[in-house]
Amino acid sequence: MGNHIDSMIREEMKQEIAASVSRSKRKKTVKIMTELKEKSLLKRRLQRAVLFIVLAVGAVSMAAPFLWMVSTSLAEAGQVFAENRPWWQEWLPASFVWRNYLKVWSVVPFAQFYLNSIFVSLCITFGQVATSSMAAYAFARLNFPGRDKIFFGYLATMMIPGAVTMIPVFILLRHFGWIDTYKALILPGIFTAYGTFMLRQFFLTLPKDLEDAAKIDGCSYIRIFWHIILPLSKPALATLTTFTFMGSWMNLMWPLIVVNTHTKYTLPVGLAYFQGVHGTDWTLLMAASMLMILPILIIFLFNQRFFVEGIKLTGIKG
Repeated sequence: MGNHIDSMIREEMKQEIAASVSRSKRKKTVKIMTELKEKSLLKRRLQRAVLFIVLAVGAVSMAAPFLWMVSTSLAEAGQVFAENRPWWQEWLPASFVWRNYLKVWSVVPFAQFYLNSIFVSLCITFGQVATSSMAAYAFARLNFPGRDKIFFGYLATMMIPGAVTMIPVFILLRHFGWIDTYKALILPGIFTAYGTFMLRQFFLTLPKDLEDAAKIDGCSYIRIFWHIILPLSKPALATLTTFTFMGSWMNLMWPLIVVNTHTKYTLPVGLAYFQGVHGTDWTLLMAASMLMILPILIIFLFNQRFFVEGIKLTGIKG
């Protein structure tokens, strides 16, 4: 009887010791997990802090030139780059001179430059979107002999820098008698391999079931393109429209080469009127630059939703 009691006592002691060890191990595990979580949380916070600092520095570096442009456009002519001035006055003018924005229109034929840029940019944008969408539809949906080889040759033109083709195109336009005309400003820019490639990649992601159903109903390729492909491609079309308008609106080199009459100058060329031989009117130049970027901001804000969606879809699919 005594041996049996002793064995029971020893068994209970073993169980108690095992339970104590188990609790100790559990506490250590919980402690280790808590420490790991705290370290992981601290690491994530440090990473977020570093990322926030990097993004803040990048945002300030990108916004600083724009803020300086706004400040300079509202300053007096003698305040820009003046000596013995505190640094903060370069960013905050002593008085806001709003008449600089009105003076721009009277000092130079700024209205004519503005109308020229609007006309040329709209024509180039419409032409590029139209030609690129039709060519992309042909390369993506139609079957014809040599389609892939032609498309490969089309893409090969993207490897050639624009500076290489600039002189041959100028000579060709001179033979046509188009130098110093709107034709020289518009026609060479309405064809683009980049836009065709981007839209083709997007068209390939569209389901063919809708086209097959339309063909059964008797729709032609033109009706399928107009009523099915284009409505489903608004994100890609908005992206191409934004890129094309920005590129043509800010283009300086080509209008400077093919146009000699100041009445046909676009805005990037017309801004040179504010730079003289002996000095530059920085206030009027910055005011004109602010007026110049307004259409780009409007186009981007109008197409922002489609623009962002189009970049995601054309970058992931296709």
